[in-house]
Amino acid sequence: MTAYLNALGVVCALGRGAEEVAHKLFAGDYSGMLRASGWVPERSVTIGAVNGELAAIPAELQAQNSRNNQLLLEAALQIRDAIEQAIATFGRERIAIVLGTSTSGIDEASQGIAHYLQNQQFPADYTYQQQELSAPATFLADWLGISGPAYVISTACTSSARALMSAQRLLDMNLCDAVLCGGVDTLCKLTLNGFSALEAVSDERCNPFSVNRHGINIGEAAVLFVMSRQPAADHAIALLGAGASSDAHHISAPEPGGRGAVQAMQQALKRAGLQADQIGYLNLHGTATQHNDAMESHAVAQVFPEGVPCSSTKPMTGHTLGAAGALEAAFCWLSLNHDGALAPHVWDGHGDPALPALNWVTPGQTLAPTSQRCLMSNSFAFGGNNVSLIIGEAP
Repeated sequence: MTAYLNALGVVCALGRGAEEVAHKLFAGDYSGMLRASGWVPERSVTIGAVNGELAAIPAELQAQNSRNNQLLLEAALQIRDAIEQAIATFGRERIAIVLGTSTSGIDEASQGIAHYLQNQQFPADYTYQQQELSAPATFLADWLGISGPAYVISTACTSSARALMSAQRLLDMNLCDAVLCGGVDTLCKLTLNGFSALEAVSDERCNPFSVNRHGINIGEAAVLFVMSRQPAADHAIALLGAGASSDAHHISAPEPGGRGAVQAMQQALKRAGLQADQIGYLNLHGTATQHNDAMESHAVAQVFPEGVPCSSTKPMTGHTLGAAGALEAAFCWLSLNHDGALAPHVWDGHGDPALPALNWVTPGQTLAPTSQRCLMSNSFAFGGNNVSLIIGEAP
């Protein structure tokens, strides 16, 4: 059954709202990536932060107040009309919520614990609810008064890609008529220091697939789609296929030959009923770590032996962790809504001679004209967790 992606709310380092994000994305604008201190001791690192005031959590939901939920609220408010239309059409009990996150409200929890250690009591505004992984879905359901299935998937950097897959399954099983799906993750010291301890964080803007790559930048984002069985009035963009695998090679390092990544991409193609040469663009996971970029290069070369236009968008947003899968699927969605514009590959241009050469998108490049425009997005996570999504125009 076709799962249409009918509306998009998005906030990240590129901006707020689909139009601002698209404008900067297709221009290769990385101005939102800034050096900052105070996150990792004795270092300043480049991060993809959302600056400025965020939407306030309503007074009656203050127990669920967290930056993570504020980011999610920002995205939801952008598509409030589409959400309310779905509620009016199907009823509150037939709307589901499936989100991905890895941080939830852990930053508020960290601050609360630090306060407790100093004062032997938690801050007055601290509640355990803030840090539960289910918090984003619970908050959205409470805010909207929705009573359909509502849950969170947390599989590290594939979380929100899996949320889109799970949302489609709910529609297929007729457990709901529409799903609010996507992901949200927030910058926090725990995450940044964890990746720093793995020696995976670059001080400078990340440089994916370059011989000079030195690691990731961390970012934050919220992404929310309205998915249903019916297309929007002005477009018919859908999740055409999805594939997942778990190679279980290592707790943090990917399987070097890309076996699991290849399986995920091939499964997505099979489920979409497509051949590799029908994919017009591939959004790479492209974290700019030594191991990920090497693995992904080999995997892409195997699945696309004739090449495919591709880019990593993380130099413009940072790695948004649990939100990354939905965010980069959203970039494919935006391409289809903006005359096939593509996000250029932002890097220093010095390819790694040890890796298979890929077909990098250059500024101003667009999708090649075809009868059906289809784009793929890759997400890979710790533990060998791999997901590939295909976003395209429904035939």
